Amino acid sequence: MSSTKKYRIMTHMVAFYPDKEQSLQVAQALIDGGASYIELQFPFSDPTADGPVIQAACGRALEAGFSLQEGFELAERIVSYGNVPVFIMTYANPVITLGMETFIRRAQKAGIEGLIVPDLVPGADEGLYAAGSAAGMPIVPVVVPTISGDRLAEIASLNERYLYVALRSGITGRETEISPEIITFLNAISKTGMLSFGGFGIRRAEQIAALQPHVHAPVIGSALVQVIAQHSGENADSIYTAVREFTRRLCGE
Repeated sequence: MSSTKKYRIMTHMVAFYPDKEQSLQVAQALIDGGASYIELQFPFSDPTADGPVIQAACGRALEAGFSLQEGFELAERIVSYGNVPVFIMTYANPVITLGMETFIRRAQKAGIEGLIVPDLVPGADEGLYAAGSAAGMPIVPVVVPTISGDRLAEIASLNERYLYVALRSGITGRETEISPEIITFLNAISKTGMLSFGGFGIRRAEQIAALQPHVHAPVIGSALVQVIAQHSGENADSIYTAVREFTRRLCGE
């Protein structure tokens, strides 16, 4: 990892996109480019929070042979690459199908830092938060700026370490304006004491600079997946170089 990075960022990648081996190259490029965190998406056929770029990547990853078993093995290899915490992001169906406790246990065995499951919300989570608490696995709630103060207080009472802030409602991909209202909301979030990740529509270093004082780490998703898509017909070295250099720019090098 570079020692000259200016900004702390979380980078999003899809397991098995464009395929298994190239996704390992992507992970190494993110680490070498200076990412502070990796959000590793386990693809699902109906990714409800994702825009067309990540939906297409998930479809290709499934065609490339992704399975939960291989996903956990991939995650373990990525964790072994360096001292960069890795979060698994996925949807309710794969977690429930495998079983909450089994999914958490497999994630722990792989060395995963936490789980992000946006459609299992506190209070309607099928027991995910209780299972995570019992196992010592952080579960990351997802909130949006329209959340009420009472609901935010309810989520803060879970005493989770991390919080994911979707900077606007809807799906990923479309660029988000970092408005004064968003900054005010993020400052309110900081009072919960949770470490916040701010994502949805972040693709430029200027946005990251604007967010950095107000979140623990901005999240870059669709923009990175687009870089991979642009180079997916090339060799693995080309993907590695493109992703590493894009990540370096986002880190402010």
